[in-house]
Amino acid sequence: MRLSGLICAAVAGAIVATAAPAAADPFTGASGLGDPYYPEDGNGGYDAGHYDVTLDYDPPSHRLTATTRIDAVATQALRAFNLDFAGPAVRTVTVNNMPAAFNRNGEHELTVTPMIPLLPGLPFTVTVEYSGQAENTEGNGWTFAPSGGAFAAGEPHSATTWYPLNDTPLDKATFALHATVPAEWEVVSIGVRTQDEVRGDRRVVSWEAHQPVIGYLTTVAIDKFSFLEQRRANGTPLISAFAPNAERNRETEQRLPEILDFIESVYGPYPFESSGGIYVDADIQFSLETQTRPIYAPWTDLQTVVHEIAHQWWGDSVSVRRWSDVCLNECFASYTADYLWPERMDGLDVDAEYRSTIAKYLDNTEFWQISLENPGAGSEFTSVYYRGPLFLHALRKQLGDAVFFAAVREFNAAHAFGNASIPDFRKFVQSKSPTDLTGFFNAWLNQTTPPADEYLYPGSLRA
Repeated sequence: MRLSGLICAAVAGAIVATAAPAAADPFTGASGLGDPYYPEDGNGGYDAGHYDVTLDYDPPSHRLTATTRIDAVATQALRAFNLDFAGPAVRTVTVNNMPAAFNRNGEHELTVTPMIPLLPGLPFTVTVEYSGQAENTEGNGWTFAPSGGAFAAGEPHSATTWYPLNDTPLDKATFALHATVPAEWEVVSIGVRTQDEVRGDRRVVSWEAHQPVIGYLTTVAIDKFSFLEQRRANGTPLISAFAPNAERNRETEQRLPEILDFIESVYGPYPFESSGGIYVDADIQFSLETQTRPIYAPWTDLQTVVHEIAHQWWGDSVSVRRWSDVCLNECFASYTADYLWPERMDGLDVDAEYRSTIAKYLDNTEFWQISLENPGAGSEFTSVYYRGPLFLHALRKQLGDAVFFAAVREFNAAHAFGNASIPDFRKFVQSKSPTDLTGFFNAWLNQTTPPADEYLYPGSLRA
């Protein structure tokens, strides 16, 4: 994610939530997975494998009628389990095609009780039918556009506003969307478009993502889009969509093949089967790395596109284990857009840029007060943007270019389509260096004061 008008004033007073208590009933899946920041996110007792969402949306009335099928495997005996869902009223739930009892509770819990308990290790299917008015969350999920269209975007939460799921980075699954809208409207999502046909006064569109994805990285966007269709030299399809007042971004998006080639040269092969972008015209304050096809706000520029495309490697393919690991996402995306692209494509002296930034903020206590590793709930999306690039540039100078770029490329490949943590990254990088990096990492990732000069100015950054 990239925020508009990034500022270097840190947000104080982070609140760290405590872990959720274990489920009292050993045959009921836990209602949350205990992430320190969002303990009720995700659910225990099963592993989701695929989501198939079929929806009908009427833009004038914002009426949403949908069915979501979830293919999963039980990881324990289950007489009941939870889904995360904050969308319209649920009409029916079935488990393995048999009616199931259900109730809604908490902020986003849908508790399901199957007619026949589920056995560990066996696959099962849950189907949820729901219908009602879609609610405008203004950038925290289902969001209405000025044109009358709508789209889903938000981090770390957004998917629960339009389909039920196991909403945790730890349970990636493949995804398919089948949407029906009035014929004059278009539908864009992630992955590959497999259907787009008009039947009378209705349009039916399908998109499929064959690589696993986290909930907040899925999206649906409905508007009177125009399209830009391109291909990479290797044939990868690039489909980009522009809302009625977003056409000015078309020239920037035409550089997508060049951007993909550049980032691929740094971090290794592009991990997905398609790419593109969705340019909305709603007044949101962020752009978001929805997998294969980022959501772009009206203020998007070239640097923003580079940032969100870098996320396809860092955040989408390799995802956080916990939200305290968010530097893995944002530090790398910011470093790619703010340092590597300007250095290699525009000839910027990034060492000078680094020194200038350090000099500007060295005595600014607010700049340093939120740590990069474990910044705290509510502060995840602060220091990782403005201090993350400095950390990675200092690490690059500490290791030297050859070791640094080989290490980050290898680390990314080793965790592709999975999860990783900041401790994992620290351990891996240490294995590539004969020098003890404990002090360096602590100074940059854990301290809330400026690093000592030996860590601020390593290698060729030394005066």
